[in-house]
Amino acid sequence: MLERWITALHIEDPGLEEPAATRERFKDRFPKNATRRMTQLGLLVGATLEPLKPTENDTLVYASGYAETRAIEGYLDSFPGASPTLFQTSIHPSAVQQALIVHQQPVRQFFPLTGGAHLPVHALQVAMLAETPRTLLCGGEERGTWLLENHSASDRAFAFALALSASPEGAIGRLTLACDELTDVPRVADAAIPFALPDFFDVLHTRRPFNGCIAPSRRLKLTWL
Repeated sequence: MLERWITALHIEDPGLEEPAATRERFKDRFPKNATRRMTQLGLLVGATLEPLKPTENDTLVYASGYAETRAIEGYLDSFPGASPTLFQTSIHPSAVQQALIVHQQPVRQFFPLTGGAHLPVHALQVAMLAETPRTLLCGGEERGTWLLENHSASDRAFAFALALSASPEGAIGRLTLACDELTDVPRVADAAIPFALPDFFDVLHTRRPFNGCIAPSRRLKLTWL
């Protein structure tokens, strides 16, 4: 069984807020002129990571299924004169890189992860196996436009960042991830229910206790103190 204590949590849930509105809202949170170059997801992830003050001794794990959707849309729309700036911004780890670069902040290890229904369990396993005293687990999505119409983007924007520790000192919650022997019918049915990144975000956002299978043979238990 893997166990970690949550020592801090920050979330962003902008609803249907457009990128320009997000940029205006955070214009005083980042260095001058930085916001105009940042994506909506970069701003949201950056805003959740900033209070955690990442350091060079931290492991940072990032989870996003679609990442910089708006930048990808803009890059594809820019053909045949493809925009190198949009290409650079559209890469999967971009949101976290934007947040770190504006503060010129190195970290010990950085693991960007993507996926579908099992993305949360993969991100949690990486974060909970990290050997650094503190691990930051963050993630999020931004809402697409025409990619959403083609079922290739998230239908909502959100971001979260957790600080995880092996010590219970100052903890606000406890996470455990264990192998679950699927020997009875209810558990098999439970394991078949997808648990994607938005589901994990909703559990964090509402701060509700959770105890269930989030992937075949993997059971997550989250309790708040």
